[in-house]
Amino acid sequence: MPIARLTTALTLACFGMLATSGTAQAQLSPRYQDADGDLVADAPTDATRWRDPNILIFAYTPVEDPAMYSKVWDEFIAHLEAATGKQVRFFPVQSNAAQLEAMRAGRLHVAGFNTGSTPIAVNCVGFVPFAMMSARNGSYGYQMEILTWPGSGINAIPDLKGRTLAFTAPTSNSGFKAPSTLLETEFGFVADRDYKTAFSGSHDNSILGVVNRDYDAAAIANEVLHRMVARDVVRAEQYVSLYQSDSFPTTGYGVAHDLHPELAAKIRGAFFSFDWEGTALQAEFRDAGMEQFLPITYQEHWAVVRTIDEATDTIYNCD
Repeated sequence: MPIARLTTALTLACFGMLATSGTAQAQLSPRYQDADGDLVADAPTDATRWRDPNILIFAYTPVEDPAMYSKVWDEFIAHLEAATGKQVRFFPVQSNAAQLEAMRAGRLHVAGFNTGSTPIAVNCVGFVPFAMMSARNGSYGYQMEILTWPGSGINAIPDLKGRTLAFTAPTSNSGFKAPSTLLETEFGFVADRDYKTAFSGSHDNSILGVVNRDYDAAAIANEVLHRMVARDVVRAEQYVSLYQSDSFPTTGYGVAHDLHPELAAKIRGAFFSFDWEGTALQAEFRDAGMEQFLPITYQEHWAVVRTIDEATDTIYNCD
């Protein structure tokens, strides 16, 4: 089955223009300052506002089985404890909203926010990303794919007309914002006019919904698909890929902006000194091509995501 592939040139043509630094910076909540212009919140200038908690709370982006992922992160958490001298507890979040609110309320200190939620976390809750997973050679990213099931009668994107397409959540890049934008700009398909929509809550649920034929099709992040295939949760013959985009950045890892700078530096150092070899983290993410933490900046690596948000007139509601 041929897979439609979006080129970088088409990306720019569809989205009209790149999100400018001024536009992105203007969305940073007035609660935060960005004196250096890097688009993320600065640490408070008043040292009395720096936080140095005895117990650090760490959360990974919502997945179908958060309890399972707590085991995946065990060795990294032990390493983080040794690097910081703090106790670290894994917080199994159930939704993007819960994760965002936890950091905004000061209950979450270290986190991995999914691609689409990272701009909201940066602008509304003071998240400062500095790392994402990559291959050993430094390559990174995942693609948005639109899947269906064999025999669904959907052989190409135009066949989605009148059928049900599952998204994950409105904050998701590959699970909503990118596919809905691309379907409209490239194919002229508007949600709930040309195709029906459903929201599954997660990429895992969307993939399972397709293979179990609950949905006609689903837009998903294929890094999640690759991990589910590797764990034998789904099999390649249970789905058909209709569309694959160019690469997007993966989950962004970072800290709350108001942690004590020395503590924030220790946390950052722990990510880049962690030895993946033989760990549960390596076993879980190897099939998605991820075996190390790569230094990143929000300003550079999330430019394409800000472009999508610009094209869809996305405004981060930080009230």
